[in-house]
Amino acid sequence: MPAPESLPLFALLTDVAVLQQPGRPDVPVTSLTLDSRAAGPGAAFFALRGASVDGHDFIEKAVGQGAEVVVCETLPPALNPAVTYVQVADSAAALGHVAAAFYGHPSRQLTLLGVTGTNGKTTCATLLHRLLRELGYHCGLLSTVQNQIDEQVIPSTHTTPDAIRLNALLADMVKAGCTHACMEVSSHAVAQHRITGLRFAGGVFTNLTHDHLDYHGTFDAYLKAKKGFFDALPKTAFALTNADDKRGAVMLQNTAARRETYSLRSSATFRARLIENDVQGLLLEIEGREVQFRLIGVFNAYNLLAVYGAAVLLGEEPLEVLTILSGLQTAPGRFEPVVSGGGSREFITGIVDYAHTPDALENVLQTIRQIRRPEQRLITVVGCGGNRDAAKRPEMARLACQLSDEVILTSDNPRFEEPADILRQMQAGVPVADAGRVRVLEDRRAAIEAAVAAAAPGDIVLVAGKGHETYQEVRGVKAPFDDKAVLKEVFLKLSK
Repeated sequence: MPAPESLPLFALLTDVAVLQQPGRPDVPVTSLTLDSRAAGPGAAFFALRGASVDGHDFIEKAVGQGAEVVVCETLPPALNPAVTYVQVADSAAALGHVAAAFYGHPSRQLTLLGVTGTNGKTTCATLLHRLLRELGYHCGLLSTVQNQIDEQVIPSTHTTPDAIRLNALLADMVKAGCTHACMEVSSHAVAQHRITGLRFAGGVFTNLTHDHLDYHGTFDAYLKAKKGFFDALPKTAFALTNADDKRGAVMLQNTAARRETYSLRSSATFRARLIENDVQGLLLEIEGREVQFRLIGVFNAYNLLAVYGAAVLLGEEPLEVLTILSGLQTAPGRFEPVVSGGGSREFITGIVDYAHTPDALENVLQTIRQIRRPEQRLITVVGCGGNRDAAKRPEMARLACQLSDEVILTSDNPRFEEPADILRQMQAGVPVADAGRVRVLEDRRAAIEAAVAAAAPGDIVLVAGKGHETYQEVRGVKAPFDDKAVLKEVFLKLSK
């Protein structure tokens, strides 16, 4: 990661409101860290208050490791005379500004686009990245699935990395010659100031439904976090929101950015009319032009329209944008088909999707119902993650029962919860009349195998919840597990 050999502390604090600063203002800083174990000579340690850990408890350890600067909200009782302390109102916000300065403000050297919302972030960011590259730009991507610098893939651990990693990645993009970057902006990233200090050229809002209430506590707090992204956009940027989502207008209330909208149902800057939605893809009329797209589903009509609008707002030629978009595939694990072949089980259609919220699951199920033939049965495999919003669990099960012919409830990423407890909460949402169509198989592989075994030629098997993920997290341990790979293996066995 490109970083200066050292910068004087005062040069990094230009945009930070400092309350007190005992120590040398010109102390050279050679690295930034949130982890006291990674502190060393020349390091600036940031004491952040987290949901379960308070970085202030590790100040002494960081100093013992050699940290020469400590940024904190509360000064320790005893100050080390060899250390410079910087007291601020919010350590996380200070980190955002300092990290941006430390890496040379890379976002100011890029056309940086952010996509936020409950569903559609990954698809929109990925499509934007592919579109811009097809238009001839060198472009970076920061997403849930993976980070990219043009074609170079860098593993992703969070939807939006911490401020240090984020600015380092953006600096890598600048060094590699990128002119553009597309990134998902999670609600956590806004609330935790991971994007503080970045300059965006545009922001896109997809939609807002209940999610992450385990972290935000209330839906209003979740809404406020999303809105915070648009509130911080500069007047030189554009804010493009979904006019068909009632929270779209809320996102625009206090932004200084240029306000733009897109819609399938109402008046907006960018309008589309849905003509066809079937297994071949979408046929949309956009600004008087009929265009066939390879993506399927009304939710993808919104994603395509958002990407089209963002590109046009960047000054790209509309017809060229539509031509390129018409040939693009969906993001990995987003309504991704896996078709069986051979033997008596030919032509069972598998669909792998990341749907892990009630709204996303309903969108996927409704899409399948719209494009399937009357004789095709839909068998849904679905679970819910542990240590996440528990209120959505019974709702996910209810929707699966309402919109599927058969349902298998299974484990997703239980994390530190007991899978059986999560499944019991999901079962609470199963209507009594549908109980005979529902099975519970805690083992996810067994659930996928059972769904395929129950399918007849022509049927559809939806495996929802994990999408692109290649692991299953149980009691803090991530073991290899890939829904798409497992589905292919099961199809292969049945074709022999």
